[in-house]
Amino acid sequence: MGFEQNFSLKGKVAWVTGASYGIGFAIASAYAESGATIVFNDINQELVDKGLKAYADKGIKAHGYVCDVTDEAAVNALVEKIEKEVGVVDILVNNAGIIRRIPMTEMSAAEFRKVIDVDLNAPFIVSKAVIPSMIKKGHGKIINICSMMSELGRETVSAYAAAKGGLKMLTRNICSEYGKYNIQCNGIGPGYIATPQTAPLRERQPDGSRHPFDSFIIAKTPAERWGETSDLMGPAVFLASDASNFVNGHILYVDGGILAYIGKQP
Repeated sequence: MGFEQNFSLKGKVAWVTGASYGIGFAIASAYAESGATIVFNDINQELVDKGLKAYADKGIKAHGYVCDVTDEAAVNALVEKIEKEVGVVDILVNNAGIIRRIPMTEMSAAEFRKVIDVDLNAPFIVSKAVIPSMIKKGHGKIINICSMMSELGRETVSAYAAAKGGLKMLTRNICSEYGKYNIQCNGIGPGYIATPQTAPLRERQPDGSRHPFDSFIIAKTPAERWGETSDLMGPAVFLASDASNFVNGHILYVDGGILAYIGKQP
């Protein structure tokens, strides 16, 4: 067997939460190209149908399910269904997440809790649901989609930063508790990624100049560009494959160098 086979996901079942589009879709597509069987869920049937069509258009046979990952009973039921219909989950990517950009003093406790529920409690719920079968099978990979906000703060994202900071530590704790069972839990911290959601922030102004936020990101990024969802595919495959079997509790920041850079002198 050649060394490159360490990166193969052939025969693996990979579940990526919230993977109808965007970052989750890119990661799941990379896993399919590497040989994995893809399972994904989303919050409603419309999004699941959108995802199924997108995968089919790429020639990928994916298994899509409706599930609210903050609902522990629903998650447990879905895990049973996946194991019955597809197989035991070998690779879990906790990708589903939300952000609310509201100044802290204007954010209600209910709004704060909602972000924590989706971005932190859900990865706990889903990971807890798949770990027992991973232990029985003798291996497992859990990848949490963290953020640069796992390390940095920024105005209006207090709930998101608190959740992603907590997700970083949940990642390390899953490693600490379950590493002895040959389960590796790592995180990916994307930088600013060009997606349909961020497109308005990258549009040229009427005078041809960059959007102010676009200029800010370019100035703060040594690579001098936004990331693409494709930039996350290689790191995600690495962390899901046997090539990373001794990598555990690590957060891999895919940010074009932002976290390493103090910025240009004015």
